[in-house]
Amino acid sequence: MTTAPRGGGVRALGASLLDQVLAETLDPAYQQAADARARTATDGPTAPRRFGARSAALVAVTLLATGLLLAVAYNQAAAESPGRDESRSALIEDIQRESAAGDRLTAQLEDLQAEVSATRDHLLHSTDEGQRALDRLSRAQAGAAAVEVTGPGLLVTLADAEQNADDDPVGGSVTDDPRGTVRDRDLQLVVNALWAAGAEAISINDQRIGPTSAIRFAGEAVLVDFRPVTNPYEVRAIGDPGELASGFLRNADVEALGIVSATFDRRFDYAQDDELTLPAATPPELRWAAPSGADDGAGGTAGASGSASSSSTPDDQPEAAP
Repeated sequence: MTTAPRGGGVRALGASLLDQVLAETLDPAYQQAADARARTATDGPTAPRRFGARSAALVAVTLLATGLLLAVAYNQAAAESPGRDESRSALIEDIQRESAAGDRLTAQLEDLQAEVSATRDHLLHSTDEGQRALDRLSRAQAGAAAVEVTGPGLLVTLADAEQNADDDPVGGSVTDDPRGTVRDRDLQLVVNALWAAGAEAISINDQRIGPTSAIRFAGEAVLVDFRPVTNPYEVRAIGDPGELASGFLRNADVEALGIVSATFDRRFDYAQDDELTLPAATPPELRWAAPSGADDGAGGTAGASGSASSSSTPDDQPEAAP
């Protein structure tokens, strides 16, 4: 293929391309890139400066707003702090006042109960029928754990596993193994095993176990008749010490509890004692009563009801060991 130049004659296309290559040594794309860099270098210092100024202004406004909010929050907290302290102090005073009133009422109730008991005993002792009624009342009070008792027996102690100081060398929090904690079912097991071994009366940390007593776990506290008892747990049982110890140790559930306690470093031991004193249980609330010889056939009986429990009476079956 040929083309006709102005000067005349025929010139080859290959020669035209060779002339163009020799005339334009730089590729057009490279030239365009070089021109773009030149324009950027020329306009660049102005654009970044504008962008940096806007950023600095935005940061300053943000910091100012944040500081203002923090100052307002601090002022509000400082203003509310005295009010919270006053409310807390007032609440503590109310609790102390009501607790003192409750203690006074409890003492008054005990004095009145003692006066009533003395008057009743004095009147009933004067007749044979009254003496028989007193005997029946004494047996009923003993069965209901309504009187203090003293005698030989067995002392069983359970306690949570102690924390190891090496587990937390930097003073942080220690995550306790729940299996190292004495639970309500452990105390239920011990109480039921003692009943089965022939115990006549039982208490846990000076909380007497009666026919309607409940042993429950609430949060992190063990409750006996809805009263908290704390670690270590001392279970006292009155009865023949030798027979109690023998029957208690032969119980299969007690053997399993001993293995669990040894595995998780819980304390579980017992000791015979020549003299134990168990306080009276909280008497149940009197719901109804009938005079002697009433037409309804009550026959001089009186009934009292409370919150029934299936975990602490001699007839209960012990729960499975952990």
